[in-house]
Amino acid sequence: MTSTENPVRNGVDVATLFATVDAVKASPQIAQFQFRAANDWISGTHSRSVIQGFYGAGQEDTSRPEPFEYDADHPAVLVGSNQGPTPVEFLLHAIAACLTAGVANIAAARGITLRRVSSTVEGDIDLLGILGLSDEVRNGYRQIRVRFEVEGDASREELVALVQRSRNRSAVYDVLANGTDVQIDVSTP
Repeated sequence: MTSTENPVRNGVDVATLFATVDAVKASPQIAQFQFRAANDWISGTHSRSVIQGFYGAGQEDTSRPEPFEYDADHPAVLVGSNQGPTPVEFLLHAIAACLTAGVANIAAARGITLRRVSSTVEGDIDLLGILGLSDEVRNGYRQIRVRFEVEGDASREELVALVQRSRNRSAVYDVLANGTDVQIDVSTP
């Protein structure tokens, strides 16, 4: 089935998806994006991030009329006030959301109609590292596990292949699995 026979599949505008791929093939420079977030400390372990504009497709994007705001905090057992998920829980959300978006896009591109996509994500952290009690224990997740349940009009093998292809193309998976150079700059009055 071609994208013109069913232009929207799984909520994805297939014609626009393929037009985007073709546009980037023709002009690779428009593939360069810069996403941004601003964060302010509120109190204790509570902070708020604001996300709105980004640079992409050769220009500053202004399509978001209102910013997205996300509070992060720690639970009381970790000296917080429970005003939001912990920052490491946002990573779990990020990997689940990125992989799910990829599954939907790839399924649409391959002409597969999805009925349901759900996932659970778990990550294991040992506080001995974060609290500075052991130099042998890393601060971050030792392991993250993602479990998908996918239903659609394709064979089991094809549905599994969607998730694998999404993993292969996921920006969040890449950052978590391969690491990314993080530069930190500090200014003071």
